[in-house]
Amino acid sequence: MKDLSRTNNPYNDEKVISQCSIFGMMDTSGKLHSGKQVITAISNMHERGNGLGGGFAIYGCYPERAEDYALHIMYHTRASRDETEVYLKRFFEIRHSEEIPTFPTPAIKNPPDVFRYFVQPKMEEVHEIISDNDLVARRVFKINTSIDNAYVFSSGKDMGVFKGVGFPEQIAEFFGLEDYYGYIWTAHGRFPTNTQGWWGGAHPFSLLDWTVVHNGEISSYGANRRFLEMYGYVCTMHTDTEVVAYAVDLLARKHELPIETVMDIFSPPVWEQIDRLETQEREYFEALRKVYGPLLLNGPFAIIVAHHGEMVAHTDRIRLRPMVAGLSGDIVYTSSEESSIRLISPDLDRVWIPVGGHPVIARLKGIPGHDIVEGGKPVGGAEPLEVGN
Repeated sequence: MKDLSRTNNPYNDEKVISQCSIFGMMDTSGKLHSGKQVITAISNMHERGNGLGGGFAIYGCYPERAEDYALHIMYHTRASRDETEVYLKRFFEIRHSEEIPTFPTPAIKNPPDVFRYFVQPKMEEVHEIISDNDLVARRVFKINTSIDNAYVFSSGKDMGVFKGVGFPEQIAEFFGLEDYYGYIWTAHGRFPTNTQGWWGGAHPFSLLDWTVVHNGEISSYGANRRFLEMYGYVCTMHTDTEVVAYAVDLLARKHELPIETVMDIFSPPVWEQIDRLETQEREYFEALRKVYGPLLLNGPFAIIVAHHGEMVAHTDRIRLRPMVAGLSGDIVYTSSEESSIRLISPDLDRVWIPVGGHPVIARLKGIPGHDIVEGGKPVGGAEPLEVGN
């Protein structure tokens, strides 16, 4: 019998470097769900990783402290913890702090100490020109660049990132994520291509309540990074996904652009296509390419971007990385593989492959512009397509 394992893998490599697994689940009604289904779904794509990175982002997981910024910090030494806590007390009112509960997991070796701090900027730090979000982001960058062996890996309100070195299911076991609840969950299984596997380098990447999980390789990292540094962002991870997270924060939060426009900046048509568009569309994309050209993402990618009230799945325009979307009642799924969605939700109302370069956007009911759409603004590509109506 012919060895089928070698037909698509002539070099008999155990893994393929183009692989990572990403998964997202959002209940647009706001109902909270435990981590069980998401852990099951991402575990089904175990072969897409190699155990060097796994992680989850959860929204709505700290309802009792929803108004506080939840800082998740990993430490590799006691001295780094002591120095960081002195710094935090200087600039924040710490309303509660604790070691994040973890559980013995045989596959997890030599983890850092992980703590969480629920904080508010001190009043003397607040300025009418600088928002609380900017102040928190500034302190996050300061810790990550100035305190050795300390790294802030989550800093939003009523949400948290949990990640580390291991397969996703092992990271979930380590943090006990089956007992966490959220209305948005994203997950990632990593196969590092250009950076070493370490706890801070796992996905999701996060700033404030923005998180990004990513499958692919973005060759425009240098141009993206230099543009972001002009606006005060400090890229410490030397990885393409970090710049995507900061770019979303800059464009959506600071420049207040609609998320549809942000995705058009990431993957606009090529100039030859733009030249053939009608006047309004052509002028729209010409403006984006001229103003935000350095934030165009070159290379193959599939990303899931999340923040409170919204989850976005997006790929490059020629779909060099896989993405599938599904809908079941109020729940929107997106995944690298349809099998992972079907495993936890066999009877879907709809399942489809998104058009390359046109985001699938799920929004919380009750907020302005609630829709589940594929496409974007009418002037930004495809007409919005309502799903499930």
